[in-house]
Amino acid sequence: MTPDDIRTLSVAIRGEVAKAIVGQEAVIDHLLIALFSGGHVLLEGPPGTAKTLLAQCFAASLGLDFGRIQFTPDLLPGDILGSNLFNFQTSQFTLTRGPIFCEILLADEINRTPPKTQAALLEAMQERRITLDGEAHTLSERFTVIATQNPIESQGVYPLPEAQLDRFLFKVLVDYPDAAEEARIVTRYAQGKTRARPAELGIVPVADAATLAAAIAATGTVTMADSIVDYVVRLVRATRDSGDLVSGASPRAAVLLAGAARARAALDGRDYVVPDDVKALATAVLRHRLLLSPAAEIEGRAIETIVADLVTRTEAPR
Repeated sequence: MTPDDIRTLSVAIRGEVAKAIVGQEAVIDHLLIALFSGGHVLLEGPPGTAKTLLAQCFAASLGLDFGRIQFTPDLLPGDILGSNLFNFQTSQFTLTRGPIFCEILLADEINRTPPKTQAALLEAMQERRITLDGEAHTLSERFTVIATQNPIESQGVYPLPEAQLDRFLFKVLVDYPDAAEEARIVTRYAQGKTRARPAELGIVPVADAATLAAAIAATGTVTMADSIVDYVVRLVRATRDSGDLVSGASPRAAVLLAGAARARAALDGRDYVVPDDVKALATAVLRHRLLLSPAAEIEGRAIETIVADLVTRTEAPR
């Protein structure tokens, strides 16, 4: 598969998702980049902005197995992973698989469950496997977590620890649609179709496991010049030297940013990475990995502004 083939595939996926989702093109692009680079995505936005429907339609357009977990304060790790139950008929323990055994997992309102339950996803997100009673169970190679959280509520929520935030490739902010898009949404869904499933909205798979595997493999062959690698490293290291930040990005951030830049180039039909690929993804990759200094918080500075300043000050290769 060539980058042109990947671009054609991405256009087809966007077209299927657009049958249900109005706007949100940037969010869909980040989901595609995460898919082809093997990353996970954290979506943050107010209720009612189609985060759940977007994840469902995205999985349906790919022909992937979709699973959803509604995170609540009383959710236990076993509710996610599953458990070994004793079968009295066979006098043996039988594995009852939890909803994590899927390919696209929607972790809905992930910050509404305690850290013990949040941590049940750590091994799965990093190694694509889980361990139950000392036995390892392998998940799909395409296992991807799309987590959502609501930035409005502050009561009854458990902010994700830094170690878990670092597992996400992107943190994408899902905003309200503009007036024209909202009018299209009302026109489309005002006839009682707000609960329609992807299939009922006409969404059909435009890919299969073999196609996705070929696309992911082709993404890994996109050329990244040494100068681009150096640029990524200098940009990430700049976050550790900034006086506005008390905690910078880790080497994992540099690795993930480079991989995401390769995927963005492939989606654009190119077999090489350019500095603009890195610049376009820097904010989504870094915003959840950085901690503001007390002085920056007092001044009301935003992480996005600081990242934009670092991108501007870090010299890009020509």
